[in-house]
Amino acid sequence: MTPTPEAAAIVRLGLKENWPQFALLLLVNAFVGGMVGLERTVVPLIGADEFHLASTTLIVSFIVSFGVVKACANLVSGHLADQWGRKRVLVLGWIVGLPVPFMLIAAPTWEWVIAANALLGINQGFAWSMTVIMKIDLVGPKSRGLAVGLNEFAGYLAVGVTAFLTGYIAQRYGLRPAPLYLGVAYALLGSALSILVVRDTRHHVRAEIAEHAQAAETMEFKHIFMLTSFRDRNLFAASQAGLVNNLNDGMSWGIFPLFFATFGLGVESIGILKAVYPATWGILQVLTGPLSDRWGRKGLIVGGMWVQAAALLLTAVTTTFGYWLIGSLLLGIGTAMVYPSLIAAVSDASHPSWRARSLSVYRFWRDLGYAIGALSAGIIADLLGMSWAIGTIGVLTFISGGVVMLSMSEAGHN
Repeated sequence: MTPTPEAAAIVRLGLKENWPQFALLLLVNAFVGGMVGLERTVVPLIGADEFHLASTTLIVSFIVSFGVVKACANLVSGHLADQWGRKRVLVLGWIVGLPVPFMLIAAPTWEWVIAANALLGINQGFAWSMTVIMKIDLVGPKSRGLAVGLNEFAGYLAVGVTAFLTGYIAQRYGLRPAPLYLGVAYALLGSALSILVVRDTRHHVRAEIAEHAQAAETMEFKHIFMLTSFRDRNLFAASQAGLVNNLNDGMSWGIFPLFFATFGLGVESIGILKAVYPATWGILQVLTGPLSDRWGRKGLIVGGMWVQAAALLLTAVTTTFGYWLIGSLLLGIGTAMVYPSLIAAVSDASHPSWRARSLSVYRFWRDLGYAIGALSAGIIADLLGMSWAIGTIGVLTFISGGVVMLSMSEAGHN
């Protein structure tokens, strides 16, 4: 991506200068998040109640398909964004996601649910990745934390609200099809806005490159992959923390509804617990994103991982709704501290000429955590019980925070 004086002249970087497109992308990402929230409460229960799956590992298999496919979609999304443009990849993500709610509504077998989640993984890998990257493109280097925080606020607030609404609807009208009609609306509205109204942001990237102190760097993707994964201390620390963060999120997605149900909790109450976590996560990112711009990324990441660990251990060792509600709040607070800070930290350590590809590698490792977390938690739950699965993931989350504390520095902001 070669900067041109014409591109730099016609665009300006900053939230104030680009607020109409920024706000539009917030709305689009709310619909992207709603597609995931559609499944947070009801799909594990559909597996247990409608398809009579006895194995926890089998029930969480839909998250494994989602996580693997989303991770791979993330990996190629940055390259496609640089080659095709951000908007085209965003629109492609929505086109692939359109069948998902219809497949969940009509699914005659569990294999249909797994296939629908593979498509959902592509939708999320392309559409969510592009909304993040495009917002970072628009605001420039000074407000990355704010941009990411607002993006994740919109997405995860929608996850939480939809998790609650699907639980509320399911309590009254059943697990299918009524709660899933929300997904039909999300898919149609998100697709229409992305095709008709969203504009590409490649010129903003060119403008930032033109202003950048370092010349644009020509790097092969395999070098960017190795740098982001292992060779750069900051990028390695962020990648492993992102993986573990989504590892515990994948576990909570699949295990928590089943765990709460074993203690007699109804689907509406489960929906409340499943909503509090992502809603808290989403809302607080409006604060934690800008705070990471002011205070730095490292402290928020380390502290957030440890708060998550405490939340998971509290949930594992208690048996009442009140303690689980506190655990959900703490899990949301910890994740809000971590999520925007990690994306901003990766952006800090990446040159704008290859930032989209570096973010795609980070998001590959992060979202591979969904599959690893769901699969490992399912196996542990089948062998030792769900409390052990939750507690084990909590200990691993604490260790990951320690890795960040030892590896990451605050130096090297671009």
